[in-house]
Amino acid sequence: MDIQAAQIRIAELREILRENSRRYYVDNAPTMSDYEFDQLMHELERLEAEFPQFDSPDSPTRRVGSDLDAPVGANAESGARQGFVQRPHRYPMLSLGNTYSISEIEEFAARADKALDGMPFTYSCELKFDGTAICLSYRKGRLVQALTRGDGIQGDDVTENVRRIPGIPQQLQGDYPEEFEIRGEILMPYAAFDALNREREAQEEAPFANPRNAASGSLKLIDPEEVAHRGLICTLYHIPAESVTFASHSEALDAAARWGLPVSEDRRICHGIHEIKAFIDHWDSARKFLPYATDGIVIKINELACQRMLGYTAKSPRWAVAYKFKAEQACTELLSIDYQVGRTGAVTPVANLAPVQLSGTLVKRATLNNADQMALLDIRVGDWVFVEKGGEIIPKITGIDPARRVPGAERPAFPDRCPDCGTPLVRGEAEAKWFCPNQDGCPMQIKGRLLHFVSRKAMDILAGDMTVDQFYAAGLARTAADLYDISKYQLLSLEGWQDRAAQRFLDSLDASRQVPFERVLFALGIRYVGETTAKGLARHFGDIDALAAATREQLLEVEDVGEVIACSVFEFLHNPAHLEQIARLRAAGLRFSGAGQDAALSDALAGKTVVISGNFSISRERMKDLIVAHGGKAGSSVSARTAFLLAGAKPGPEKLRKCEKFGVPVVSEEEFMAMLPETASAGLPSGANPQPAAIEEPTLF
Repeated sequence: MDIQAAQIRIAELREILRENSRRYYVDNAPTMSDYEFDQLMHELERLEAEFPQFDSPDSPTRRVGSDLDAPVGANAESGARQGFVQRPHRYPMLSLGNTYSISEIEEFAARADKALDGMPFTYSCELKFDGTAICLSYRKGRLVQALTRGDGIQGDDVTENVRRIPGIPQQLQGDYPEEFEIRGEILMPYAAFDALNREREAQEEAPFANPRNAASGSLKLIDPEEVAHRGLICTLYHIPAESVTFASHSEALDAAARWGLPVSEDRRICHGIHEIKAFIDHWDSARKFLPYATDGIVIKINELACQRMLGYTAKSPRWAVAYKFKAEQACTELLSIDYQVGRTGAVTPVANLAPVQLSGTLVKRATLNNADQMALLDIRVGDWVFVEKGGEIIPKITGIDPARRVPGAERPAFPDRCPDCGTPLVRGEAEAKWFCPNQDGCPMQIKGRLLHFVSRKAMDILAGDMTVDQFYAAGLARTAADLYDISKYQLLSLEGWQDRAAQRFLDSLDASRQVPFERVLFALGIRYVGETTAKGLARHFGDIDALAAATREQLLEVEDVGEVIACSVFEFLHNPAHLEQIARLRAAGLRFSGAGQDAALSDALAGKTVVISGNFSISRERMKDLIVAHGGKAGSSVSARTAFLLAGAKPGPEKLRKCEKFGVPVVSEEEFMAMLPETASAGLPSGANPQPAAIEEPTLF
């Protein structure tokens, strides 16, 4: 893969992974299987290793998925609570590295053996539960706090709801420590899941997609008493080493069980790869008879002294890995293929299938991804195809049964024209998908952009698919700016609209005028510009005028912006039609300036571009916010124009070398704080939570 193709693919993968992480952790409405997500993550890891010039600290390969500020999503409930109080974790809750390959488990064991240099150790093998992570804190034997994983650094406080879950003791028994934490999963057993969905369907509410979503949604209900009726259970599997004194992980869990905590008995101490493989093989079959969902096996180095020696990466412990079971598979007939057009113009083939049961649900449709995937499968209408639905999410066709192919079956021709507007399709050299270039005339693209604009992460306007379809059909909206011209009289003239619904829509339009610039920029739907990139652009340039006036070279100075994104932003903001729409949105009162919601604290850094590197007493994102709040710009790479490098613990050697080359000063965090008119804590932007610069033993989940 050449450099340009790699840059395009890296940008695409990061945006796909960020979006699907949000859908999984926040919306509780995933649209991608665990397996597909993991494969894309592994692909991104390989590309970032092969092309280090595109490395970014904001990459999904370096960040833990976050469930903070869970909204009422597609699989949530009207009673789901928003705005939980967020509290810091005493020790970060990291994620696990995972694999679907026994050979990679062997490599994990070999790395551990080499790093420990002959030090004897064993493995604790445990079930990997498919629920929602929880961290419980006990003081003097009483439950005092329960936090979700959140973003790994802080979580939502769900203590009152957790108190209503049977099986989680309020008071421990025996010789427990004065104070400690224990982590695990909140699960919804299959029987409770089925009963809940029957109840929701009877009330004409959307059923949950799977038990994991149901457990997560139930944990964040407004009424704690309702949580008690959901049939939730808890299984605990990890105590941070700092909380207690034991020689091994298994001893800690045995003690937790004696204290009355719900610890799984389905675990085993293994002494080598053959015993690990036997444990995996047993549960790959036996898990089907469990009353709750599991999706793999977790293998941990059992001895805590060995865990300390192995340590952690930025995202995962080196002393643990998850082996994930292969997705369940079914075989059914391919009846036809539809071609859908997305908001960016990408054309995606979708297979219509003879209904088949898979992972407890009836599957009728599956994605085929793109033309290359169709060619690779050599698929024909009428074929019998193998469908996988890992994690019980959207199914994917993985192969065909050639023995059942009908003689003379013809290979389907991928359309050369847009199936919606008839415009000839185009495909760039480095692109995997075909695109409709008729951005401003293709109905599906227009409606897709409107849906993106009104979405919660963008402008948060009360409108969904049906509303957008209705507006489009009535000629009320072709662009985002049109939404702000719609009157109450026009709404009430539409079928199904009553006064209350119309007023709620208009109120949400009015509230959207307070949405900060970074989200407005994201809402514009510039190709390759996701939430993180939009925030970086807003922080760097400050307003839409400066951004529109920027050259491609100036755009490249923004962190995580490469040639592909820079060209996309430049072309978008030099399109007269787009500029006209921005002018209309600005006239409607939308915010096109300000790098976020935080007010400027001073002009102490006015005119200065500051590059940061290393670890600080607050997160890197908050440090950048602090620079902007005092009038500076947060740069991504050191150049002759850099005012100084703000260096925390373990700064990047390459940035230090560039400072020496260009004569750029290197400033410590303490020196930086002394430049500001206020102390670091007083100067933190709204919502900042100071964190330790380094914690010796961050803990799992």
